[in-house]
Amino acid sequence: MIKQVVEEHGVDPDRIFITGLSSGGAMTSVMLATYPDVFAGGAIIAGLPYRSANTLMQALFRMKGYGGPSDSKLEALVRDASENVKNWPTISVWHGSLDQTVDSSNADAIVRQWQGIHDVEGPPTRTETVDGYPRKVWCDASGREVIEEYNITGMGHGTPLETEGAEGVGASGEYMLEVGISSTRHIAHFWGLSAVEQTV
Repeated sequence: MIKQVVEEHGVDPDRIFITGLSSGGAMTSVMLATYPDVFAGGAIIAGLPYRSANTLMQALFRMKGYGGPSDSKLEALVRDASENVKNWPTISVWHGSLDQTVDSSNADAIVRQWQGIHDVEGPPTRTETVDGYPRKVWCDASGREVIEEYNITGMGHGTPLETEGAEGVGASGEYMLEVGISSTRHIAHFWGLSAVEQTV
């Protein structure tokens, strides 16, 4: 499907990205691991690490923050999902600290799954505050940002929005949560698709 869109509409194959919320976030993890050369980057919002669960019961446990593969196993699952990878996608992870549907520990697990892939193990390169929320960033040896993680303090299960003001985007609703930060704008900036002025 992606190949057809690229061919029929002249889309730059080096600027293809994927994002998803909840089960869509879990599917984003799957697509990034199994088709890493297709996507320049992906954003996983309130999702699960790739293959952290193999059964429905396991998935329910993972959603509640219980169990799961070791960090080395998580990394190996991604490495074994595809062959001859030329470029690994950048990873943006977003999660609400009060998510009662998918525990926020999954965000940290997603980061750990990709740290070894990008050779950026250990603490973040830097930690900053963006629009009032903590952002962790891991940079590779060249200084390129390859993983970012936003923990949206006090937010439940959903996509973070900033709908008000001149820079407001979207409309709040079920699972679309007004919290004063636009994940869409910041993800697009992380991917190099737009300029955004970050405020502390």
